[in-house]
Amino acid sequence: MAGKPVRPVNAIDQTRRMLSLVTYLRERPGARVEDVARAFGITEDELVSDLDVLPMCGTSFRGGDLLDIDTDGERIWWHNPAALGADAAEPLRLAADEATALLVAARAVATLPGLRESDRQALLRATAKVETSAGEAAGASSRLSVTFESEGGVFADVDRAISERRRLWIRYYSPARDEVTEREIDPIRLVSVGHTYVEAWCRRSEARRTFRLDRVAEIRILDEPSAPPEVELRDLSEGLVQPAAEDPEVVVEVGPGGRWVAEYYPHDSAEELADGGLRITLRTPDPASLRRLALRLGRDGRIVSPPELADSARRAAREALAAYDGIEAVGAHGGPDDGRNGHDRQERGL
Repeated sequence: MAGKPVRPVNAIDQTRRMLSLVTYLRERPGARVEDVARAFGITEDELVSDLDVLPMCGTSFRGGDLLDIDTDGERIWWHNPAALGADAAEPLRLAADEATALLVAARAVATLPGLRESDRQALLRATAKVETSAGEAAGASSRLSVTFESEGGVFADVDRAISERRRLWIRYYSPARDEVTEREIDPIRLVSVGHTYVEAWCRRSEARRTFRLDRVAEIRILDEPSAPPEVELRDLSEGLVQPAAEDPEVVVEVGPGGRWVAEYYPHDSAEELADGGLRITLRTPDPASLRRLALRLGRDGRIVSPPELADSARRAAREALAAYDGIEAVGAHGGPDDGRNGHDRQERGL
């Protein structure tokens, strides 16, 4: 089979392709995999990925209504093409709460900035048909509305930029450095792993980077064409963070209350300690980002190496403690701290 795809893919384009694929396969029993992939301008791997999803689709979830499509690697077979026939299933009937939820969601999506006008009009036409069919149930939906948070607008702009192959300008907050930077990026694809991210080629760092959408403070679609280098798309099934062998090594020791670190962070090894804790060795392209982990762990953990990162984490902890003591002193005495609180807390080992 052909290699993994290297061009941008988004959910809307994939959905359109799969809808067309259903019609195409219904008219061509036993179609050859390579011929279908060529007809749709995709790789054979992409086609097989679509074929893995189609059997989950159908007119309902009753037996016989889902599409029974499979492949032997060379040809594609559809065993129940009548599943989409006019008499295949009973007409869809929506309960009042289902109709309300569908209509509210459809109207909300139609207001998203950056949505292509053709898609917006198609959605509005479909919404009008549902309203007519829903009858009285549609009345409740007109009294409800949904407003998307800023991430929704960012998502729409990124999706549009990917579709139109245009570059983006963003102001992005990096919590590891506690700073906001301006960047121009060539978006490659949107991915969802807990949060929604855009994988892109960053013109500032001249490297592939991943940006979390809810950390984008401002975004603009530029006139410049997006031209990311051809890169192999990463398999994110094992998680978004996948350290490389050449990344710097960091050693963290955690107590019993910090054992969760080994569950959430990919690591090379986790050795048991006498007190019930762990000595964890991991790799990361940005060791400084682990300072936040050290602060979060508090007494339950510490960075052992590299020494400069351990020193940096200790400084950050002292600064945070000093700031906290200052606020605490003002709240307790109505005036600035005289320094004794911080000294006392350090004496107690905090």
